[in-house]
Amino acid sequence: MKHRIFYLPFFAKKTLQLAVCVSFLLTVLCSFTGFATLTNECERISEKVLRLHILANSDSQEDQTLKLQVRDRILEESAALFTETQRKEEAIAQIADRLPELKAIAQQEIWEQGFDYGVEVSLEKVHFNTREYDAITLPAGTYDALQIKIGEAKGKNWWCVLFPSLCVPSASSVNMDDVLNPEEMDLVEHGKGYEVKFKVVEWYEEIRSWFG
Repeated sequence: MKHRIFYLPFFAKKTLQLAVCVSFLLTVLCSFTGFATLTNECERISEKVLRLHILANSDSQEDQTLKLQVRDRILEESAALFTETQRKEEAIAQIADRLPELKAIAQQEIWEQGFDYGVEVSLEKVHFNTREYDAITLPAGTYDALQIKIGEAKGKNWWCVLFPSLCVPSASSVNMDDVLNPEEMDLVEHGKGYEVKFKVVEWYEEIRSWFG
């Protein structure tokens, strides 16, 4: 009796090999206590922060300028939104209640600037790479975000931190050190000193996202 031999297509074989290599890499990385501790701290930071994420229609100068105009309008309207907010969950609840209003504001600004793009405004889980904002460095990870997509949303994005407020510092009495513990504050305040480690975490998050 002849045995049939099945051959995987070249692409499938390469994908399988990549998956095996990546799985091995993740296993090795996670076996290091220091790396596991760092990833856990980065994940805790992402769980405590609410971000604003705006995607432009395209990378044209006009669309990029429009993105910033929508940003300014949204920040102006939300300046007093978190004045009494002490916890991220409260901030998310307030944003959720005002999503239709925020969408209407963004749409009005787009029309006033002479564009006919539609706009989507929602609360999403968004993956961010490591980003710097003034003296703060936020590690790569998946964050809750108020996401605004203008038109086709294929242009460069703009982001900041809604809670604790870095976009509008006067909007809330809650500072970053009010929601992060000392170890987490050390990470975000001395991000450049953790540049290599943050890059490894970024790769790890991207690989994990790819598997997901």
